[in-house]
Amino acid sequence: MSQAHAATVESVSTGIPSGKLGMWVFLASEVMFFTGLVAAYIVLRLGHPAWPGPEGHLSVPLGTLNTFILICSSATIVMALAASQEGKLSGTRGWLLATILLGASFLGIKAVEYSAKFSHHILPSTNVFWSCYYTMTALHALHVLGGIIFNVVVLGMTGNAQAWLRRGHLLELAGLYWHFVDIVWIFLFPLLYLLS
Repeated sequence: MSQAHAATVESVSTGIPSGKLGMWVFLASEVMFFTGLVAAYIVLRLGHPAWPGPEGHLSVPLGTLNTFILICSSATIVMALAASQEGKLSGTRGWLLATILLGASFLGIKAVEYSAKFSHHILPSTNVFWSCYYTMTALHALHVLGGIIFNVVVLGMTGNAQAWLRRGHLLELAGLYWHFVDIVWIFLFPLLYLLS
């Protein structure tokens, strides 16, 4: 066990580090939030035979590329954690930077998709499908942005070896959050892009 992990505070009743327990509770609330959105989408979808409507469909190649990018980013954050546990700060920095860049690429592609739809006057008010699409993908994009910010903060901590010994466990929490963001997209991609 690394010194960073040994420095974490453990909950007396569970034996689980309190930060990790807090992250799991937070992620459970986020799962409930996205489950409600997906359930509402499914109910609305079943009630509308013309879906998404004559104004067009989503770009499956762009959605597939974004899926690939997020899957790769899950691998890079795992590599960052592995490098950290081996005490390789330069490797940790490199893999974290790769995760951040992949997340930013995801957001860039999402911005391209949005701008293409906006240029054709396809807005959230166009119909129920587009309202659902923009709501779910925008909320997911905000979570990706939050994950990027979290990873940038953790990356900043790698610059000070002493601070990293005390706070390096935050990388595991950032990884848990990042995997959650990836898993949400794995559900949204087929629902919005493939089953429309």
